[in-house]
Amino acid sequence: MLMSSLRQSLRMTARDWRAGELRFLLVALVVAVSALTAVGFFVDRMRAGLNRDAHQLLGADLLINADQPLRQDWRDEATRRGLVLADTVTFPSMAQAGQGDASQAVLASLKAVSPGYPLRGQLKITTSQEDASEALGDATREIPAPGTVWVDVNLLPPLKAKLGSSIQLGDKSFRITRLIAAEPDRGASFANFAPRVMLALSDLKATGLVDNYARITWRMQVAAQSPNDRAAIADYERWVRARIAADNVKGVRIETLENGRPEMRSTLDRAERFLALVGLLSAMLAAVAVAMAARRFMQRHLDSVAMLRCLGMTQNEVGLLFLIEFALVGLAGSVLGVLVGFGAHYVLLALIEPLIRTDLPPVSPLPALQGIITGMLLLVGFALPPVLQLRNVPHNRVIRREQAPPRPMALATYGLGTAVFIGLLLWQAGDLKLAMLTAGGFLGGLALFALVGWLALLGLRSLRNVSKNQGWRFAITSLGRRPGATVVQIVSLSLGLMALLVLTVVRGDLMAAWRLATPPDAPNRFIINIQPDQKEGVEKTIRASGVGNLVLYPMIRGRLVAVNGNPVTAATYQDERAKALSDREFNLSSVKDLPEANDIVAGQWYRDAPGVAEASVEQGIAQTLRLKLGDTMRFDMGGLLVEAKITSLRKLEWGSMRANFFVIINPAAMANAPTTYMTAFHAPAGGVGLASTLTRQYPNLTMIDVSGIIRQLQDVLDQVVTAVEFLFLFTLASGVLVLYAALMGSTAERTREAGLLRALGATRGQLATAQRIEFVLVGGLSGLLAASGAAALGWALAEYQFKFPWHFEPQVWAAGLLVGAVCALVGGWLGLRNVLRQPPLQTLREA
Repeated sequence: MLMSSLRQSLRMTARDWRAGELRFLLVALVVAVSALTAVGFFVDRMRAGLNRDAHQLLGADLLINADQPLRQDWRDEATRRGLVLADTVTFPSMAQAGQGDASQAVLASLKAVSPGYPLRGQLKITTSQEDASEALGDATREIPAPGTVWVDVNLLPPLKAKLGSSIQLGDKSFRITRLIAAEPDRGASFANFAPRVMLALSDLKATGLVDNYARITWRMQVAAQSPNDRAAIADYERWVRARIAADNVKGVRIETLENGRPEMRSTLDRAERFLALVGLLSAMLAAVAVAMAARRFMQRHLDSVAMLRCLGMTQNEVGLLFLIEFALVGLAGSVLGVLVGFGAHYVLLALIEPLIRTDLPPVSPLPALQGIITGMLLLVGFALPPVLQLRNVPHNRVIRREQAPPRPMALATYGLGTAVFIGLLLWQAGDLKLAMLTAGGFLGGLALFALVGWLALLGLRSLRNVSKNQGWRFAITSLGRRPGATVVQIVSLSLGLMALLVLTVVRGDLMAAWRLATPPDAPNRFIINIQPDQKEGVEKTIRASGVGNLVLYPMIRGRLVAVNGNPVTAATYQDERAKALSDREFNLSSVKDLPEANDIVAGQWYRDAPGVAEASVEQGIAQTLRLKLGDTMRFDMGGLLVEAKITSLRKLEWGSMRANFFVIINPAAMANAPTTYMTAFHAPAGGVGLASTLTRQYPNLTMIDVSGIIRQLQDVLDQVVTAVEFLFLFTLASGVLVLYAALMGSTAERTREAGLLRALGATRGQLATAQRIEFVLVGGLSGLLAASGAAALGWALAEYQFKFPWHFEPQVWAAGLLVGAVCALVGGWLGLRNVLRQPPLQTLREA
């Protein structure tokens, strides 16, 4: 029986394909699967590539950080496992140049490196000060030769030095031979903001600085032989963590990418979520198109199924025939969708080629598997119910053309398919909140649109006689005669238009807000270590260069020593990042008003009352250190103890590049704290000259140029916007399929009605007017519903997912009304134009 059913299903599939019955269903499946797999392949490879190549920020695959030289047995174990090692030693020290009264000294960040550094990424050096200022240089695998150093370009002006000059580091003199253009593992912490001086590790002992300085950071870089061999690194990391726990080793932590570059991590996370949103909307639209296509397929096969039943086929045999046919179509559509998505992801990679510095890892089979499962679940969830209805077609439909109503099992299958598909979206999105917001918005919109559409049809009945125009009456009567089909049409059009509006009108607002998070005029210079007596002069010099909106923030170094009266010790926190934070000094600040780009998410900003110490804490660090409103934090600031109560939690926009502080304490409580100042500003053209002027007047200042980070963030934004624009084509294709399916779903019934009305005396002009009125009413209502749904979904995404401010945009409703009416008119004209051109008798015969 199974083989005969298979042969019959193959014949039916071939016949339906030749007749064009399956092409629309196949196209809908291909669009859905290709949209998701294109994003899947792209994100999967980019995520793997970023996990591999972003380790350039560490200079290695794994970085072990300690306050003393690393244990030899750890090195031996890494070598035994075939891993590659390199060492760095970093600490601040004074660099001196010149002789006698002409000598100059400046605080520098010394970094001694071993051969092979860095294991990942590229160190770039140059002899041009202009190129060094623009982070342009030649990649090198060398390190400074013995007796020489490579330095930051910002170190030269305060030392009045140049290439070839000598500088003194402790007991040893070195010659400057190169300028550092790019240092991959430098990071963006304040500890690395002092100008860099790089020397060979073999020269470090001769300086005599190690014995006299306690705050030294020893780092062991570890890398696998192949950059894609993450398993070997993961195994060694587990081994080291086990040794740390077993031997109770103190002062050692394993650094990861989470410890640095929060601004880039935030931007890339948003990019991935936005790309996932486009794929999800495309897939959900295609799901609606699949449901509509399957429903149309079912309606066009009612008579043939009734004939098969009359010829002796049982319900089970009929059901099995169509199940096999749909399974074949689903498998073919899924495979084709995977192939299209695979090709499309190469287009995405080409669009963001400037961001890809190395070859990406090979393609993972996971997105292909997800795509095939997506296609089959789409078919099961949205095409199986009509198949079950075909199974229940009665024999007497051959004579009476009656169709049995949907059985409860068919309706339950819709619910099961929807639930399974939402689960699949959760799996593919990788973000619970994004998937639930998107799925909830569409399911809520489906129910609400259906309710509003049904109420609108009830209301239209009372408006039938408001006009004596015969076309108006025909239109209102036609809408009321098919309430179920009309509601389905309204819902489908509304869902399709809603997705398109979310990714067009609403998308523009999201992108604009995203760009404003890191605007072109974001601060690109930081100055730290401004002494109180230098504050006025520094501010005057910077303003004289054309910088406006300048703010100098107090900066106080303080160590967290107690929380709620309980001393903070090495055993207080188990989390690696929490341990690192509690083990070092905080950069605290004290301002009266809430800083720009800071938002209060809990509690209230302090009132700065005398004798009361209150703190505002960044929400991320509060979560890491398990802090909440009402807790007290005790800081030791050079011997001054301040215990402040947490009265507010703040959200920071790291991508803004503004001066951000984890903890801000009210000024009244910090009046006696040892304070320096820092500022962040956007330097105009000629910023290099400003740096020279400031460092010449105030040699103790440290100026940091972060324009390279700004350019990198802007490049990421531009390329991601381009990728989203390309993926929007999939959404547009899905939307067109939905609009087509919604308008064509009732073509056969409309054709019979038009023929019957013309046979009864209605003119062609009257019917054309009635059709236009009907489509304008349906399309206009669908457009308004879609605009409302798009505004609500856009607000939810901006508020809860992308964390952007949302603004009311009335043009969304105007656009929805216009686009809905136009789409309905054009689609209706394309589908029914031939009906009114042929004689009524021919129409009735063909119907």
